[in-house]
Amino acid sequence: MKAGRYGVYGGQYMPETLMSALIELEETYRRISADPEFSRRLDWYLREYAGRETPLTYCTNISRELGCRVYLKREDLLHGGAHKLNNTLGQALMAKFMGKRRLIAETGAGQHGVATAIAGAALGLPVDVYMGEVDTRRQALNAFRMELLGARVIPVASGTRTLKDAINAAMRDWVTNLGSTHYLLGSCVGPHPFPRIVRDFQSVIGEEARRQVLEREGRLPDTVVACVGGGSNAIGIFSPFVDDDVALVGVEAGGAGLDTPRHGASLSAGSVGVFQGALSYLLQDADGQALETHSVAAGLDHPSVGPEHAMLKDTGRVRYEAVTDAEALAAFRYLSRAEGIIPALESAHAVAYALRSAGDLDRDGILVVNLSGRGDKDVADVAQIRGGAA
Repeated sequence: MKAGRYGVYGGQYMPETLMSALIELEETYRRISADPEFSRRLDWYLREYAGRETPLTYCTNISRELGCRVYLKREDLLHGGAHKLNNTLGQALMAKFMGKRRLIAETGAGQHGVATAIAGAALGLPVDVYMGEVDTRRQALNAFRMELLGARVIPVASGTRTLKDAINAAMRDWVTNLGSTHYLLGSCVGPHPFPRIVRDFQSVIGEEARRQVLEREGRLPDTVVACVGGGSNAIGIFSPFVDDDVALVGVEAGGAGLDTPRHGASLSAGSVGVFQGALSYLLQDADGQALETHSVAAGLDHPSVGPEHAMLKDTGRVRYEAVTDAEALAAFRYLSRAEGIIPALESAHAVAYALRSAGDLDRDGILVVNLSGRGDKDVADVAQIRGGAA
């Protein structure tokens, strides 16, 4: 892979004002990647503070019902309630090594903002989080959690007032405050080296899952499934399996259906374009402008996806599918009742695909679903959608 490229995808489509910051970031990441002291400190935070490693839970009831062996990789049990802390602790520690005095971040579902606030509190760095006004309302609990953790939540009223607009606002802040501020990007999107940095910090998920399933089953799984918005939890669990004979499936937000404009499935229904600093798949109009997206899950309504996912789609190494809002809501309820585990609505998309496809495996088939986050943040929304009915 050419530096910063995944096949033809990736790159640095950014204004000159940001190139020095990207060069500094790349040089710092190269240095800390070979620094035993950085690795030692990050390992301590992940293990002693965040609670790694997370369990690989065998789903007794679902496995019996579906007729195959179903496991959940429990990122919902990581401190903060989602996989996001793997990346925020890594980048916040990197910011300290760079001498930065402030963190900024963007968030949609709120989990990345919470994880950045947690990392900032743990490492003594002030945090500002940009969040679209739409998301501050539907994820009010997470907005309050960020403020409780000491972060300042800055609502973004421009555009669609969702994740892509929060990213744009964070980028503008970064340009203005390059000397003091690290932009802690939350997914494997954006200009190089962000996709690689996020992938590497999240790959702990797949490294653990691969080792755990070998210990439990004596062989690798048949299929690994993860939801895909920007794509960080998916690339994290997929990357250690890429060279194995294991089917990998990324599940996008099908919203109201791919035959409507109300979805967030850039890989399933988008085309190639440049968005927020990288070449990748994008939901765009004839003029190359990003389209408004929709998902019942706030973290999946992004119009583009990480460039490594774009390459994995084109090569056929990963299959990308779409799950509708209705299917995700049904899976949210199903997992809660079948196993006593309430998933994030984002993760419920992966669960829904597992339910849909389990019949493709025999009784000894092994299916691993990355449960990227817990569903506390979504309970009020689901209750409202269902009219209060359980």
